[in-house]
Amino acid sequence: GQNVEFKDVWNWDEDVHVDWTNSILGRHPSLYAAIDAANKTAGYDMGAFLCWMGVRVLEMHRVLKDTGSLYLHCDQTASHYLKAMMDAIFGRKNFRNEIVWGYKASNSPIKVGFPRKHDTILFYAKSEGAPFNPQYTPYDEAYIEKTYTHVDEDGRKYRKHSKRADGTERRLYLDEGKGTPVLSWWTDIKSFGTATQSKERTGYPTQKPLKLYKRMIQASSNPGDMVLDPFAGCATTAVAAEQLGRQWIGIDIREESGGGWFWIVCSARFPRVWRGTTSCVLRRRLQSEQTAASRLRQSWR
Repeated sequence: GQNVEFKDVWNWDEDVHVDWTNSILGRHPSLYAAIDAANKTAGYDMGAFLCWMGVRVLEMHRVLKDTGSLYLHCDQTASHYLKAMMDAIFGRKNFRNEIVWGYKASNSPIKVGFPRKHDTILFYAKSEGAPFNPQYTPYDEAYIEKTYTHVDEDGRKYRKHSKRADGTERRLYLDEGKGTPVLSWWTDIKSFGTATQSKERTGYPTQKPLKLYKRMIQASSNPGDMVLDPFAGCATTAVAAEQLGRQWIGIDIREESGGGWFWIVCSARFPRVWRGTTSCVLRRRLQSEQTAASRLRQSWR
């Protein structure tokens, strides 16, 4: 549907093709079992959602290089069901992390539980050969003041470490440190609920911060690699990939104002690229959702 990206309730009759379920049953019995379990434990709308998402993730897995990774961003409503789906498609051994993106937002009183202020990002690799680049955040000032308490003759801050075998002092310099390693819970990236004046905002309802997607792209790819976002929305993944020197492909379903929504928003966020030469545009390989959906249906017949 035109607003499929904002749906909360899914239906077997309206959102799922019969040939999808037949193909899953015949080719991917473990995925079928995960969908069936969701039907029985969470209701048929959750099962329909998993089937709808499952055929798309299967296609992503098919086109993904052996050295590729996939990040699936979801909320607490379906994250545990999606984890079972991802295990069935990628294999449990290729699960890397459940990343918790915690953020502050306006407090809405909840009488039966704690306020829900996090999203879940499921991180999978296609194989053991998928690259991973550890990420770091700058040391905070309190840590620096407490830890790097010495200054050498050149004015460089350092901390003392264990002595070498010859008895000389070993120094760890602040300006040589990488920073604090990023763990699997991220609280340093603000949501747009707490950054309402952000210049990034496009008005797209589900827009996420550039910093969030840059972290994932930097962790699992290198300059020149290809990044695919099949739910491109307002092109945040494409913008992040472009700024980090990656190639990218974006797919989205929305069409407004007589043209593709993704094309419209990209022309606003990439004015230099879109007004450049034809070859520059072609290198960005924009696909319409209609073409992608057609290929998806053909692959399941």
